[in-house]
Amino acid sequence: PGGLFAALAAALSGAEVTLVERGEAIERRGRKVVAFHRGAEPDLDNNLLFGDGGAGTYSGGKLYPRVSDALETAVIDELVRAGAPGDIAFDARAHIGTDVLHRMLPRLRARLEGLGVRFLYGVRAVGVECRDGADGRAVRALLTAQGDLELDSLVLSIGHSARDTWGWLAEAGVAMEAKPFQVGVRVEHPQELITRGRYGADPRGAVLGPASYNLQSRGDVPAHSFCMCPGGRIVASVSEAGGLCTNGMSNSRHSSRWANAALVTTLDPAAVAGLGFTGPLAGVELQRELERRFFEAGGGTYTAPAQRASDFIEGRRSTGELRTSYGFGATTARVDQLLPDRVREAIGGALGRFDRAIPGFAGEEGLLVGIETRSSGPVRLPRDRGSFRAQGFSNLYPAGEGAGYAGGIMSAAIDGARAAQAAVTGGNRSGTVPSP
Repeated sequence: PGGLFAALAAALSGAEVTLVERGEAIERRGRKVVAFHRGAEPDLDNNLLFGDGGAGTYSGGKLYPRVSDALETAVIDELVRAGAPGDIAFDARAHIGTDVLHRMLPRLRARLEGLGVRFLYGVRAVGVECRDGADGRAVRALLTAQGDLELDSLVLSIGHSARDTWGWLAEAGVAMEAKPFQVGVRVEHPQELITRGRYGADPRGAVLGPASYNLQSRGDVPAHSFCMCPGGRIVASVSEAGGLCTNGMSNSRHSSRWANAALVTTLDPAAVAGLGFTGPLAGVELQRELERRFFEAGGGTYTAPAQRASDFIEGRRSTGELRTSYGFGATTARVDQLLPDRVREAIGGALGRFDRAIPGFAGEEGLLVGIETRSSGPVRLPRDRGSFRAQGFSNLYPAGEGAGYAGGIMSAAIDGARAAQAAVTGGNRSGTVPSP
């Protein structure tokens, strides 16, 4: 979303805009995702994280803004114009649905193309060519696997899993630093259990639809739920072979019999260093280590290691059939032993507290599935607060989740648009350009 709304903001100002996307347009991206779930062979450029619309395309389209910005209304208006339901303008838990997002993206693309935006799908960036100038280093061209693209300004709206991109940015001398990020598991329950726990046994609660939750545990090691998917399913957010990561999604009708959410705690750079990983990309290395560990524990087939919530608390392996919405299935494992101590402590404490809010949450019907490492990015690209310029650069504008300045669809879209506005005005925020 950051790249799409950066392109929109720049195009509305009259700028000539090229949007480079490593993955394919949604029509082709969707076929690649289906192929992965049929053959368990991940496509490194087209998956649930990379491709048209970014990771948000397959996360259900939850619009829970954590920022206050005048552009929020403009972004909502554009989403409704592209086909999102009108109630996202006032619903505090606004949700579009993965199925609707797939229909919206071609309309949003047509809107941008009508403003002159050129889309380059299936083009992977591999570096930047820079030159020194009076105002610092400047990017002269974006280097791609298909050739070089000369440019005046580069808005770098990368996602929270842009690992290879961070690598070549570091080689080019772009400043970066480790930042806090979340690690945990997916927790899944029958939707009926969650709805009953939230609304009670009164049958009139059915008119409210499948219930959701947003829970926090403020114990010695805090934890919280994130990306809750009522009537949803668990999916494999895999962008590298040999690693397992889970996420959740739901369609607009919330028609699944399952409810799932991330149950995560925050690891800051000091905590990551305590686990033996240091440097700007320390969080990436920890993510990879955990994803490989869970992949191997699941048998190396993208089957997810899983453990009942009650067994996690008691420190024992689950027995019997583990039923889940996760497409590759689940196999019994000591998830508690696969997690770092701090993460295990946080999740164990949270389960007990959440069970008091929703009876049965930590019981036998709760299932902890796989590892969740991609709730947020572990890297920040420092930029000037006023001009949005990357540290030491005159025409490079990092934006969105992969730059460390957003945490969801809305905040990424707003940050991308703001970065593009700064690029059009040369980093002078007093300049004015049309808003999306």
